[in-house]
Amino acid sequence: MSRFAVILPAAGQSSRFGGREKKPFTSLGGRALWLRSAELFWTRDEVTRVYVVISPEDRELFEMRFRAALVFANGTVVDGGSERFESVANALAVIPDDVEFVAVHDAVRPLCPKEHIDAVFTAAKEHGAAMLAVPVADTLKRVDAAHRITETVPRAGLWAAQTPQVFRRDWLVEAYARRHEVKVPITDDAQLLEALGRTVVAVPGHSSNFKITTQDDLELAEAIVAARATKPTPVLRAFGDEAAW
Repeated sequence: MSRFAVILPAAGQSSRFGGREKKPFTSLGGRALWLRSAELFWTRDEVTRVYVVISPEDRELFEMRFRAALVFANGTVVDGGSERFESVANALAVIPDDVEFVAVHDAVRPLCPKEHIDAVFTAAKEHGAAMLAVPVADTLKRVDAAHRITETVPRAGLWAAQTPQVFRRDWLVEAYARRHEVKVPITDDAQLLEALGRTVVAVPGHSSNFKITTQDDLELAEAIVAARATKPTPVLRAFGDEAAW
C-alpha cells in the first residue's frame, strides 16, 4: 500500500473572516475547522500522519486546546511561515523519505466527500500529480480597477481549483527546491509543478468542498453539517468538551 502524508496549512491571518478567532480554530458544528479537515484523512489506512501548519504565535494556545486531538489524529504541529509556500515547505521538510505521496489540503475546507478523496488519491498514484477541481459554471468578467468590465472570458475548459492536491513526494520536493526558477506568481502547489513541466490531472470535485473564507461561508457550512446530521463519534466525546476542539 502506498504511504501518504497530509499537510494542512493553517497559518494564515484570516483577515477576511472577521471572527473572534482565526478561521482554522473556529467551531463548525462543535468541532474546530482544522479538526474536521484532519478527520477527512486520519482514518485512511494509507495516511501515515497529518501535519498541521500554524503560525508560531498560535502554537502555545493550539497545543493547549488541541493536544488530545493531535494525539488521536497522529498529528504533528509545524511552524508556518509568512507565506503559504513557506508553510508547506516547512512541513515538507519533516516528512520522512519513505512517504511516497503528499496531499496538501486547506485546513478550512472541511466538507470534502470521502469518495472525492478516494478519487484524487487514486489519480495521484496513477499519474503522479492530481487535484480536485470543478468546472466553472458562471460567466466570467474581467474588470479593471474602476470596476468597469473590460472583457467576458470564455469559460470553456476553465475549472476552479480545490484541494486536496496530491503529489509524488519526490516531485513536490523537487518543485520546492526549484521554486526560485519560476518567474510568475504561484497561487497553489499544482501551479508550481505545472510551471516546472509536470502534468497535473484534474479530478472532478464537489460543490460542498468549498474553502471557508467569510462568515457567510461558515453559515453555509453549518447548514450542510446540519443537513448531513454529522455526529461526533464516542471516541471523540471521550476527550471531553467538543466545543474546545
